[in-house]
Amino acid sequence: MRLDHKIILDFVKPQSKLLDLGCGDGSLLALLIKEKSCTGTGIELDEKAIYECIAKGLTVSHENIDSGLADYSNKRFDYVILSESLQQVLNPRRVILESFRVGKKVIVVIPNFTHIRARFQIFFRGRVPITKELPYQWYDTPNLRFLSLKDFRYFCRDNSIKILQEIGIVGNKKVLVRPNLFANAGVYLLERGK
Repeated sequence: MRLDHKIILDFVKPQSKLLDLGCGDGSLLALLIKEKSCTGTGIELDEKAIYECIAKGLTVSHENIDSGLADYSNKRFDYVILSESLQQVLNPRRVILESFRVGKKVIVVIPNFTHIRARFQIFFRGRVPITKELPYQWYDTPNLRFLSLKDFRYFCRDNSIKILQEIGIVGNKKVLVRPNLFANAGVYLLERGK
């Protein structure tokens, strides 16, 4: 099992109501439904991924999360999940604030564009980094935003979002020291400040 999925599995309480934004092929949502007896739905833009979700028996809507979540009532979900999708939206602030409107807690997984391997490639090669986790050329990447774990912490602070848990990861290991430098992704459990 992927470490980020295991961490999210640990974050989510049994029998929770979930909304997975940018759910991809539905692997995470299916895991949470099976292991934690959750109920949930996904939103995905990619039609091929939607067919994979349906093949898994999942409920999924073909929508663009940048358009908002107007179809969902306030605090309808216990958790809203944005796993590796936040960096691909046009207006991440609006997406996160809408996630807090419809959900009590938000789980975010973001790639860290400033981990050490990426920094070395920029410094020594003078080119946009290509890594196992970020395998795209600059001209064909789905990523619209390039952020670090530190950037995301500042974003949370500036928008009255409380970080309940933050775990940096690289591969299948947790990064305990200097995650902004050594982690290739961050997993966050968030709650909106009062």
